[in-house]
Amino acid sequence: MKRIDVVLKMRETGVIPLYYNPDLEVMKEVVSACYRGGMNIFEFTNRGDMAHELFARLVHWSSKEMPDLMLGVGTVVDAGTCSLYIQMGAKFIVSPLLNEEMARVCNRRKILWMPGCATASEIGKAEELGAEVVKLFPGPTVGGAKFLKAYLGPCPWSNIMPSGGVSPTLENLSEWFKAGAFCVGMGSQLITREIIENKDYKKLEETAASALKIITDLKK
Repeated sequence: MKRIDVVLKMRETGVIPLYYNPDLEVMKEVVSACYRGGMNIFEFTNRGDMAHELFARLVHWSSKEMPDLMLGVGTVVDAGTCSLYIQMGAKFIVSPLLNEEMARVCNRRKILWMPGCATASEIGKAEELGAEVVKLFPGPTVGGAKFLKAYLGPCPWSNIMPSGGVSPTLENLSEWFKAGAFCVGMGSQLITREIIENKDYKKLEETAASALKIITDLKK
C-alpha cells in the first residue's frame, strides 16, 4: 500500500474516524462498526500507556478480518514514536503539531504524514516538507470553516483535513465541505461516550453510514 493510495482513499471516503481505548475488544468493536458503516480507513490515537502494543495486536487482527482497512496512527509528536508505529504497520501518521524530524522519517519510508497546523505559514511549511494533506487543528478554534475558505482562496492547491470538534451532522459537515475541506477527522462526536458505555455498536455503524452518505452527497 503506497501513500498515494491513502490520499486517494481519504478523498474517496471524505472522513477518518479516530479513537483510542485501552481495551482491545472495544477497539475491535469500534473499528468494525465504522468499517461496516463504510469507513474503511481509521486513525488509532496514541494516547495511553503501552498504546503501541495494543496497536500491534489491532494490526494483526485487522489484517485478517478486513485486509482492505487502512489503519494509521494519530497523536504522534516525535520522530522516534513515528518510526515505531511505521515498523508496526501504520499506513499513515497524524500529528497535532508540525515536527520536521517526523517529516524526514515518513518521507524516507514513503508513509503519508499529516501534521497539525493552525496558520497559513504552518500549512505552507508543512507542504514544503512534503505533506500531501495537512490537518487543521484544532479546527473550530483556529478559525473554523471561515479560515479554511479564506485560506483556500489564494492557495487552492492545499489539501486540508479539519479535525477536532467535527460532528456527523448535515449542518456541521456542510459547513466544512462547502468551505473546501479535502477530508475531515471525526472522533468523540462520532464515537460518543454514550455509545461506548452502552456498547451500542449498531448505533455507531448507523451513524457512520449516515455521516458517510452526507459527505458523499455534499461532494457531488
